[in-house]
Amino acid sequence: MAQLPLNAALLVVDVQNGFDDPIWGRRNNPTAEDNILRLLARWRATRRPVVHIQHMSTSPQSPLRPGQPGNNLKAGFEPHPGEPLIRKQVNSAFVGTDLEERLRTVGIQTLVIVGLTTDHCVSTTTRMGANLGFEPWVVSDATATFDRTDVHGTYYPAQTMHNVNLASLHGEFATVADTDQVVRRL
Repeated sequence: MAQLPLNAALLVVDVQNGFDDPIWGRRNNPTAEDNILRLLARWRATRRPVVHIQHMSTSPQSPLRPGQPGNNLKAGFEPHPGEPLIRKQVNSAFVGTDLEERLRTVGIQTLVIVGLTTDHCVSTTTRMGANLGFEPWVVSDATATFDRTDVHGTYYPAQTMHNVNLASLHGEFATVADTDQVVRRL
C-alpha cells in the first residue's frame, strides 16, 4: 500500500448518539470509536483535512432525527475549528450536500472513510466516492454495523455483515485497511 497524500481527507461518518439506541440490535466492533479517535488525533497532528458527516433522518421513529438526543455527534467527535460538518438526509454523504464540491475545490482526491454503519452510510459514501473518481480507503476496525435479518428471516450477525461489506468494497471501490496500516502510511 502506498503512502497517503498530505491532503488525504478523513471522512468521519455518522458517529452519533443514536447508534447507541437498542433499536439497532447487537453491534460488532465495540472499539470502532476508539480507533476513529486515534485517527482523528493523527489527522489533526499532521494537519490533514477532516470532514464530519451527520445523518439527519427524516424518519419519525429514528433516533437520528433532528431534535432527538440521538442526532447529536458523540462526545469527543465534535468538529474542531476549520473542520466542516456536512449534514445529509440519505445514506451517501455526496447526495444533497456540497461534499463533492468542497473536496474538489481544495484538490482532495483521497478519502479515508470511518464511522457508522459499515453496510449503510459508510458503504454508500465509499461506492459513490469511487464512482465520482475519488480514491476511497475504508478503515476496517474504525467502522461497525449491526445484526441484520433478511426478507426470508435469515439472521446475519453484525460481524458477518461487516466482513462481507468490506470484502465487497475492497479492490472494486476502495482500499480496505486497519487503523495501524493507515497510521503507518501517514
